[in-house]
Amino acid sequence: MDKTLIVTNDFPPRPGGIQAFLHNMALRLDPDRLVVYASTWKRGREGAEATAAFDAEQPFTVVRDRTTMLLPTPRVTRRAAGLLREHGCTSVWFGAAAPLGLMAPALRRAGAQRLVATTHGHEAGWAQLPAARQLLGRIGESTDTITYLGEYTRSRIARALSAGAAARMVQLPPGVDEKTFHPGSGGDRVRARLGLSERPVVVCVSRLVPRKGQDTLILALPRILAKVPDAVLLIVGGGPYENDLRKLAAETGVADSVRFTGSVPWEELPAHYGAGDVFAMPCRTRRGGLDVEGLGIVYLEASATGLPVVAGDSGGAPDAVLDGETGWVVRGGAPEESAERIVTLLQDPALRRRMGERGREWVEEKWRWDLLAEELKALL
Repeated sequence: MDKTLIVTNDFPPRPGGIQAFLHNMALRLDPDRLVVYASTWKRGREGAEATAAFDAEQPFTVVRDRTTMLLPTPRVTRRAAGLLREHGCTSVWFGAAAPLGLMAPALRRAGAQRLVATTHGHEAGWAQLPAARQLLGRIGESTDTITYLGEYTRSRIARALSAGAAARMVQLPPGVDEKTFHPGSGGDRVRARLGLSERPVVVCVSRLVPRKGQDTLILALPRILAKVPDAVLLIVGGGPYENDLRKLAAETGVADSVRFTGSVPWEELPAHYGAGDVFAMPCRTRRGGLDVEGLGIVYLEASATGLPVVAGDSGGAPDAVLDGETGWVVRGGAPEESAERIVTLLQDPALRRRMGERGREWVEEKWRWDLLAEELKALL
C-alpha cells in the first residue's frame, strides 16, 4: 500500500456510522503509512478536549482543520495538497465521495497517483438531483475508483457516472468486529439493570431520526402486546426524534412497555444488542428517495451478537439481511408487518436461535473488518 492521505469530515470522536466505518478501516492499515486530514468535531473547549484526547490515542497521524465541516474550497484544497506533499503520500482516500472528491484533480496535480472515493447513502440521493448529479459525474471522472455499499447504492450512483467510471466501481461495505459483537457481550447485565430480566425484549439500536422506524415499532406494540403481553421495546440511542417518540408512546398507550436509554457509549453498545431477543429497525425511505438507508450496519452487528433481525426495505438495508435465514425484511412504515414478524420470533425460541446462529456465521464469512480492510489496501 502506498502512503495514504484520508480526507474526511466523518471521523471520531464525531459519532456516526460513517465515522465508525472510516476509523475501523484506518486502524487496520499500516499506521506509519497513513495520515488523516479531518474536520474538527465541534467548537468550544469540551469539543476541542475530546478531539485532542481521541487523536492522541491513535497510532497514525491525525491533522484537524479548524472548520467543523470540510468543503472543497480553495483553502481546504491547498491544505490537503500541502499535507500530501509534506508527508509523501501517493494515494488518497476520500471518506465520503461527495463533496470532497471534487478535490481529486488538484490532489493528482500535487502528486497523488491513486484516488479512491467511498460512497454511502447520501450520494444515492445526490444522483437524483440535476446539479448534484453533475458533481458526482465529475468525481467519477477524476478518481480511479468509486466504492459502493451494496447493489442499491451502486445502481443509483452509477446512473450519474460515465460508463467508464461506473465500470470502475468496487464494492466496499463497512464491516463488523466479530470479537466485539458476539452472543456473550453482556446483555444479561443490561437486562438486569433495566429490570427486564424476565421479559421478552425487542431492541432497536440507532440514531433517533424518522427514517430509522422507531415510530413504526411503537405503533406495532399494541399488536405485539396482544400476543406477548410482557414484551418490551428497548430503544437504544439518542437523537432529535426522541421527544416525538416519547409522545407517540404515550398517545399509543404503550409507554410502560417502552424503554429509552438515550445515547450509549460505544463500548456499551454490544451489551445493549445482547439485551434483546429480537433486533428490529423497520427503516423507510423518505423525502422522495433523498433520505435513504445506505446499508444498515446495525443489522450485521445484531447478527454477530446472535439475534434474528427485522429490517426495513429502505435503500440498501436488505443487503444486510439474508431474508428468511438471518431475519426478515418488511415494508418500512408498516406496523402490522413488523408486528407479525416480531411476534413470530418472540413466540418461537428455536427459530430465534436458528436465525441468530445463521447470522453469526454470515458475518464471520463475509463481513469481518479484516477481510474488508484487505480489499481497501488493494484499492489504495
